[in-house]
Amino acid sequence: MSTETSGQPHQHAARKLRHLKLICVVAMLVAAGVAAEGIVSRIQSNRALTSWTDAQAIPTVRVVAPQLPKRTDEVELPGRLDAYVNAPIYARVSGYLHAWYADIGTHVKAGQLLAQIDTPDLDQQLQQARADLANAIANEKLAATTARRWTQMLAQDSVSQQATDEKTSDLAAKQATVEASRANVARLEALESFKRITAPFDGVVTARKTDVGALINAGGGSGPELFAVTDSHQLRVYVNVPQSDAAAIKRGLTATLTVPERPGKTFDAHLVDTNDAIAPSSGTMLVQLSVDNANGQLMPGEYAQVHFALPSDGHALLVPASALMFRTDNVQLAVLDANNHVHLRDVKIATDLGSTVLIGAGLEPTDRVIDNPPDSLAEGDQVHLAGLRMAASEGKHV
Repeated sequence: MSTETSGQPHQHAARKLRHLKLICVVAMLVAAGVAAEGIVSRIQSNRALTSWTDAQAIPTVRVVAPQLPKRTDEVELPGRLDAYVNAPIYARVSGYLHAWYADIGTHVKAGQLLAQIDTPDLDQQLQQARADLANAIANEKLAATTARRWTQMLAQDSVSQQATDEKTSDLAAKQATVEASRANVARLEALESFKRITAPFDGVVTARKTDVGALINAGGGSGPELFAVTDSHQLRVYVNVPQSDAAAIKRGLTATLTVPERPGKTFDAHLVDTNDAIAPSSGTMLVQLSVDNANGQLMPGEYAQVHFALPSDGHALLVPASALMFRTDNVQLAVLDANNHVHLRDVKIATDLGSTVLIGAGLEPTDRVIDNPPDSLAEGDQVHLAGLRMAASEGKHV
């Protein structure tokens, strides 16, 4: 009895110890599970945060497509109108103005008498020249008769060869004197014709700078002009075209022009020629056009606005000015490939149009150009397109 009684507490204690161990094991397993769950949850959170951070680090950009410019570019430049022919008329002989027959504004025909000059000195010179010619002709006739006689006597051995040669030479000299006198008479007669001042072509008298009784001094452009005659049936238009547009100026080009005093009225002009040079002082090329003025609506000397429709560069493309990047010695554009990776392109600006620019080289029509690119954008960067976002937890576009 005593042995059984003493063995029962020992067994009870053993069972209790096993029970405590089991509880400890379960508690440890529970604690390990809780700890494992926390670690896994923290790892997942860190991974999600990393993915979200990486997704946020990829910039979102907006792309634009290069546009083809208009087939023609409108250019407006100031110009001046000049008469197609403008002739200042000077006197070729000296004297006094006898009379004038055309005042400013007179429409004249070619050869019409404008004025007449009295030239008493020239008249006397012409008379003297004619008298000298008559004297030379008489001497030439006498010398011819003498030379003929001496030649006949030489055939009879009545005179020497030397004497005959002298008479023959004298005849030649007298003949030369006659020719010189005749040329002098012709010269003075030509000058006499300039006593009559006539219009060189059909036109309008635009200036009269002399009057009856005025002393006229012969001049070859250095003295004061007597009249000015202008042919304004056709006008020349002179325009200074900037160097950037000079290459587009070619034969066959047409333009329209307007003048302030005729608002809403346009006149057609066509290119005549250019001076094929850029002026260093202004950086422009002088262009000459022609405009018909048969109805007389335009006047020489007027200011005009000339409108050119210049052909655009067929290879140039338009992009927003905000797409340009100025981070190197050259201007760049950021374009995207099929995988939305950035590629920086060096480009050449053909024309700056303000909000847009015309790119002459370095860009293709199929390129996708990033507008307002971030300053940190570099070659090969991955970007998102505006309107798309990356779901960090799912790893796909939504």
